[in-house]
Amino acid sequence: MWGLSCPGFPEEVSRARRWTRDILRGSPLAEDAELIVSELSANAILHTASGQQTGSFHLALAVSPQVVALSVTDEGGTGTAPKVEHQDDQAEHGRGLGMVSAIAHRVVVHSSHGGHTVTAELFTQAGPAGGHPC
Repeated sequence: MWGLSCPGFPEEVSRARRWTRDILRGSPLAEDAELIVSELSANAILHTASGQQTGSFHLALAVSPQVVALSVTDEGGTGTAPKVEHQDDQAEHGRGLGMVSAIAHRVVVHSSHGGHTVTAELFTQAGPAGGHPC
């Protein structure tokens, strides 16, 4: 398991991507994980207190033979929790978590008084009940 804390600046999204790519180097899940971390980090900066002057966001990456789990925790500060929405073709916002849920096998949002944690899981092999191969 690895962890990284980043200041809430837009340029930190590329740092989060690079960090994820470095840890998962050689994994067939690396590109999907990098895209997910990029989206979740950008959401934390754009939509929560993490993107304010003294804000930050935190990443956790857990790797096992069965799953890669990526979590991004923000500092909250909004009246609503992140949620997966499937927008129509004309929508200009709200597609990010929908995209993450299309790539990941499972997405879980956990809210607490200190913020939100969005965890996306990529299974190394799709289970018999569905999922998509990576």
